[in-house]
Amino acid sequence: MQAMNRRAARRAARLAPATGFVSQPEPRTIGLYGRGKQLVAGNFLFAGHLVEAPGTLIWDVPTPSPAFEAELQGFAWLDDLAAVGDATARRRAQEWTFGWIERFGRGHGAGWTPDLTGRRLIRWINHAVLLLAGKDREQSLVYYRALSQQTVFLVDRWQAAAPGLPRFEALTGLIYAGLALVGMEGQVDPAAAALARECAREVDSEGGIPTRNPEELLEVFTLLTWAAQALTDAGHVVPTAHLAAIERIAPTLRCLRHADGGLARFHGGGRGLEGRLDHALASAGGKAITRHGVAMGFARLAGGRTTVIVDAAAPPEGMAGASAHASTLAFELTSGRRPMVVGCGSGAPFGADWHRASRATQSHSTLSIDGISSSRFAGDGREVLTDRATITTLQQSDTAEGHQILAGHDGWRSTHGLVHLRDLSLSPDGRHLAGVDMLVAEGSADRARLAALRKRTGDPGFSIRFHLHPDADAALDMGGAAVSIALRSGELWVFRHDGQARLSLEPSVYLEKGRLLPRATKQILLTAHLQELEARIGWTLAKAQDTPLAIRDLDRPETDRG
Repeated sequence: MQAMNRRAARRAARLAPATGFVSQPEPRTIGLYGRGKQLVAGNFLFAGHLVEAPGTLIWDVPTPSPAFEAELQGFAWLDDLAAVGDATARRRAQEWTFGWIERFGRGHGAGWTPDLTGRRLIRWINHAVLLLAGKDREQSLVYYRALSQQTVFLVDRWQAAAPGLPRFEALTGLIYAGLALVGMEGQVDPAAAALARECAREVDSEGGIPTRNPEELLEVFTLLTWAAQALTDAGHVVPTAHLAAIERIAPTLRCLRHADGGLARFHGGGRGLEGRLDHALASAGGKAITRHGVAMGFARLAGGRTTVIVDAAAPPEGMAGASAHASTLAFELTSGRRPMVVGCGSGAPFGADWHRASRATQSHSTLSIDGISSSRFAGDGREVLTDRATITTLQQSDTAEGHQILAGHDGWRSTHGLVHLRDLSLSPDGRHLAGVDMLVAEGSADRARLAALRKRTGDPGFSIRFHLHPDADAALDMGGAAVSIALRSGELWVFRHDGQARLSLEPSVYLEKGRLLPRATKQILLTAHLQELEARIGWTLAKAQDTPLAIRDLDRPETDRG
């Protein structure tokens, strides 16, 4: 694959280049000022690694991982330098871009893949004013020649990109370049038609994608809105399938959006770049409709200033499941601008061991049995979940008493003869979440399997975990019968249970993209043993104190991608 990419890149270099822009492109990508200042200072934080190399050309920086190098080659960091926008940031942007042309422009390096090339083209075109400021005609032609080479490469190789986000990146980059560059206009319609076909193939009827990764869905949606706007601005008709995909995705993203504006963090996804979701939804236009029921396998409960999002489907399978988590029936809860109950998140930026551990059921706010995940890895060393939990029950209702979901999965039927049922009810004002977790041996075959297991190993133990956000300050209360959770907004929540399990407060971690190390946090843990054919544990989370009226809870740190 890499050899074919290199040959395509070298063939593209021999073709006649474009000599300028058809029209001046308008930047649409969003960068972070803080990250831009760090880059200017020579602090390179990519894919969970920090390399401090002041005064060093970015291409001379040691690359500690392939993911680090991919982020360099994709040029999304140009957005951050543009957010700073001063003379020093402009100088760095120009030195590093023209340095890439000098070092890699002949088809060398890890950046010659269709998805990275598409991502890079979008940034080069978006920030052309920044990159060409003060450059003479000869230097400008070098830039246009490199843009042309990458465009022709994409014409030849976009189909080699993996289906999903990589192919959307490649085709959007090709559309951008075809619209912007003199002599490349003939590439626009074929690329737009190909993108429309991918929309029909990859975006399902409910506005979801196969990976069930909310952040990835946002990235796909953003690319589609950028491409549609660019086509419209240039007077092209946007294909119907393209527009229909945008219309399907928008309400799904609203369903996956917490009260703080961030996305639910499941199946390898983070909360999303600060402001990206709102900006993308605003750019898409249309009515601000939130999808009802289940969206991309997630159910949403909302009341007052509180949102609860539940993973109510089987993990993705096959190629789409490369980062799938065993998180069926796990939930997250956000109050106002403060996440409270969370999952640990994706460990991918922190290495293979963290990546694998973060995908386990124990890394999510749900029930697990004997340390065994509800969906399990293949026994042949492949990092995919082949023994996957499937949903057996799913009911939702809205009444005067609140919003309710009852869901069940069979993830432990084959190992223990047990089904997990979870009943969640959120009050209309969002101040009270009541939950019941149940384990049940439903049929005769299930009861026989459970009896055989008991004979071998005794009563199975199980745990219900509630991972807390690092900014939530938790302490045992009421003589160990409850947990008080204080949020930085001034809110106070209290966790209680029905006494059928042992309550403890244990260490946990919060895995956040853009940080060097996992953040220490805590988890509420309920532990018990199944002594009959079923177990039933009830618990509540209730707001005991609101944010003081004098406080406006607006203070949020600038967050990174993810």
